[in-house]
Amino acid sequence: MDTQQVSAPPRGPSAGVVHINIRLTDGYTIISNRLSQHRGLSLLAIGLGTHIQSVPDGWRVGIKALAAIFPESEARIAAALRELERHGFLRRVRVRASGGRVTTRTESYNHPEASARRATGAAGPVSLSVPVVGPAPVRVPALDHESPAVPVPAPVRQPVHVPAPAPVQVPVPETVPGPADRAATPVPVSARRLVPVPDAPKPPPPPLPRPCVPSAALSGEATRLLAGLRVSAPQFVLSEADVERLAPGVAAWLERGVRPEAVRAALTDDPPVPLRHPAKLLRHRLIALLPPPLPAVAPVAPLQNCDGCDRAFRSAVPGWCGECREVRAYVAQPCAIGA
Repeated sequence: MDTQQVSAPPRGPSAGVVHINIRLTDGYTIISNRLSQHRGLSLLAIGLGTHIQSVPDGWRVGIKALAAIFPESEARIAAALRELERHGFLRRVRVRASGGRVTTRTESYNHPEASARRATGAAGPVSLSVPVVGPAPVRVPALDHESPAVPVPAPVRQPVHVPAPAPVQVPVPETVPGPADRAATPVPVSARRLVPVPDAPKPPPPPLPRPCVPSAALSGEATRLLAGLRVSAPQFVLSEADVERLAPGVAAWLERGVRPEAVRAALTDDPPVPLRHPAKLLRHRLIALLPPPLPAVAPVAPLQNCDGCDRAFRSAVPGWCGECREVRAYVAQPCAIGA
């Protein structure tokens, strides 16, 4: 008996990807490795470029149309389209359609470098030696009394100057200047943005409001209000130093006519979750939400009793009312009758 020969299957790589490919006969697109293995594009841009090259001509590939198909947002799709435009795989141009309408046409390139070379290549006129084909030699039949037929010589081939065809103008994808180009391009002074350096000194925080006329009553009420915040809002637990530091701000609120309940609600309403620094939040709200002072009220004169008629009238000082003053002034005048 013959020894059976066992053929071992070819050993694949121990790590990495192993391709299990089936020959495709329909429903496939040839994608260049210039796109699928591009090191300057993100995976989203590579996938979007592959999708655009796989759809037929006339397919809508706008931002909103792509966002309606794929789960990515419009902002991410727009960023991927800009990447493809920057590397020459995509170009969007404005064309005038029938009826005077202006539409946007997207041009997809599977080989941006070759398209750019074709667009920028210069071709001059070429002289070609093209033979001029003439009629075949004509032989005249010979008669009995004439000589044999004499062949007519064919025309001489002469070089003909044929102009070269005009080169096809393929639009070159617009490139976005890189960081080196932007650094070399001078920026006008009016377009420069004044951005502070990271180590620039920060402006001092605004001061805490204080009462115009400090008093022991206002300070005591402000201290009791701050110390009691943890009763109604347990997350607002303040230290003794925080209460002493924030008490002048609460006193300024109370001096402006705000009731303690309103101050407590304004300081503790809708805190952030989680609340990490309650004292800093209270200081910010005391400064940012400080109400304006109450408008000045015109003073009202007190009531006085008239010394003549004992009727009440308003005056800053006691004395006579208006009618009694008029009567006294009339009586004091000298009489001019019989003079």
